[in-house]
Amino acid sequence: MTPGAPSETSAPRRRGRPSRTQSENGPATREEILRAAREEFSARGYEKASVRGIAKAAGVDPALVHHYFGTKEQVFEAAITVAFAPALEAPAAIEDGPLEGVGERLTRFVIGVWENPATRAPLLAIVRSAVNNETAASIFRRLVATQLLGRIARRLELPDAELRAELAAAQLVGIAMLRYVIQVEPLASADVEQLVARVAPVVQGHLTGP
Repeated sequence: MTPGAPSETSAPRRRGRPSRTQSENGPATREEILRAAREEFSARGYEKASVRGIAKAAGVDPALVHHYFGTKEQVFEAAITVAFAPALEAPAAIEDGPLEGVGERLTRFVIGVWENPATRAPLLAIVRSAVNNETAASIFRRLVATQLLGRIARRLELPDAELRAELAAAQLVGIAMLRYVIQVEPLASADVEQLVARVAPVVQGHLTGP
């Protein structure tokens, strides 16, 4: 071999093309990257998190992160889609029963998602990133608009259904921000049943009221 010439084993891989060894456990590796991404965005926020940091936390090469997800924005969207999945089941709270009781069912469901430590942690990471960064906020808005609000609005079958769904969502997101993110008292420590009793009629009014 000519001195100074690169060997076959040391030839650099093109960006986005993981080694065969790294890609052998594709699904498991992808899930590990998503787990690391959620932790990085939660701990560092969108601005300070990086593809390199996510790769390091997942124990893989940064090229593998690009291979599976692309840019940091795409990694963030994939991570929050998985984390937000429980909340995307909210339309079922409308479908499982008459519209007359939808306010309580939806309120109880959303507060329940936030009360659960397993689902609260990733949701906090999403909200904090969205508040502090416009790119993250844009991704969050798109996710909420297309996968949550749109489905709720279609179920209502009313002329102003989209606005009604957004007002209901604003009510519930506001409660979540004050109770779980900013932790304003006495809201932060209020009894869940008391919250449902007070908030549900307002949500019901947004969705089906005159």
